[in-house]
Amino acid sequence: MITSTRRVSPDKSEVRIAFSLDNTSDVKDVEDLSQTFPDLEQRLQPVPPCVSLRESVQVYKEHCRMAREFHQVKHEIAVLEDRRRKLLAELVEDEKVAMEIARLEEEFRHLTEENRNLVTVHNERAQQLERLCLTNQTRQNSS
Repeated sequence: MITSTRRVSPDKSEVRIAFSLDNTSDVKDVEDLSQTFPDLEQRLQPVPPCVSLRESVQVYKEHCRMAREFHQVKHEIAVLEDRRRKLLAELVEDEKVAMEIARLEEEFRHLTEENRNLVTVHNERAQQLERLCLTNQTRQNSS
């Protein structure tokens, strides 16, 4: 922070201006932000600023903000990739279940058709037996 004071002598012949660079708030901010960002390559790590230059401190703060954003986005990507893996596993499982259902439906159709054929054959044989019994009865009655 830059502060200035201006003093004018009583006879107004001399003007004194003093400036003071009060960097304590910037230094404190920089110390608060002096973090490491393990997700970043070494060459991308924020370089500590020159605390006497306000612009350097602002660039450093912006760099730290972007590094935090990068970390957050990387975390969100990891969460989404994990969710994607789980969904793919569910999809594979669902496809296996669908294939098993299709196999069971096909087996059911086959067994239903086989049952229909067996019932038809059974009915035909029952009718044939009935006719044979009638034929046999008529033969016995006629003899």
